[in-house]
Amino acid sequence: MTFHDDLLQHLKTGLTTVARCWGIRRTDGQAFGFTDHDCDLVFDDITFRADTGVTAASLEQTTGLSVDNTEALGALSDASLTESDIEAGRFDGAEVICWLVNWADVAQRSILFRGSIGEMRRSGGAFHAELRGLTEVLNQPLGRVFQKTCSADDNSSCCQGLSDTAGYFDIREIEVIKDNRVFTWENMTEYDAGWFQRGRLTVLSGEAIGLAGAIKRDVFDGARRVIELWEPIRAPIGAGVRVRLDAGSDHRFETSRLKFNNAVGFRGFPDIPGDDWFTTYPSSSAINDGGSLRE
Repeated sequence: MTFHDDLLQHLKTGLTTVARCWGIRRTDGQAFGFTDHDCDLVFDDITFRADTGVTAASLEQTTGLSVDNTEALGALSDASLTESDIEAGRFDGAEVICWLVNWADVAQRSILFRGSIGEMRRSGGAFHAELRGLTEVLNQPLGRVFQKTCSADDNSSCCQGLSDTAGYFDIREIEVIKDNRVFTWENMTEYDAGWFQRGRLTVLSGEAIGLAGAIKRDVFDGARRVIELWEPIRAPIGAGVRVRLDAGSDHRFETSRLKFNNAVGFRGFPDIPGDDWFTTYPSSSAINDGGSLRE
């Protein structure tokens, strides 16, 4: 790590006034600050609170590509990290920055750690947050994959870029909900069965606002429409809460062309030969001009 020149000179004096500060910025934009100093510190438009009891385990950092890691510990507080927010998963994937700060002059500071929150758990009125370094993203696959289906995920600018077009989303209030996972509406017949399957449900009001889940099933049960999520919404939610439903895709070329009218944005290779192509043999009764297999 590289220290700020003024902070380095301060450390060389041997009589230091330094503290650690932790900044957390959630994916919804909310920021939280904590410090092990006995007074609040303010910089980067964040107030780092001193009464949170946040500490950190030994910080492990390397110069190679292995993942830096550490663990942040702290007491749950209604004014900072709440048990309900942790349970709802609002801190999952949040950005974390740890500074070494001269509390007598907060302009003298250097970043000790930068990464994101991995696993977060609660026990005995406290939280334990696993912190993952920037090299964690190197474990994720990148680049295009040669496959028949579309390689774009649900948050891409492919077919999902049409989600704000009328007919590809629906906003309505919850009528019946079971286990925070199964939603039922009467007479919701504007869309074909399966229209929202593999899509997304996002909560727009109430305590669970901003939380979302992937849609596992979209079927009719008589006159009722039943939409089921893969996992329950991890916050209180009930009848009258507004939700948004986004149409889903099974990533096939036909779906992109017919359902989303977006064949040009398809990110797969529908004509790529399958494994059986390697075992075929020439036949005089077939057309062998090397042309397209799709007519």
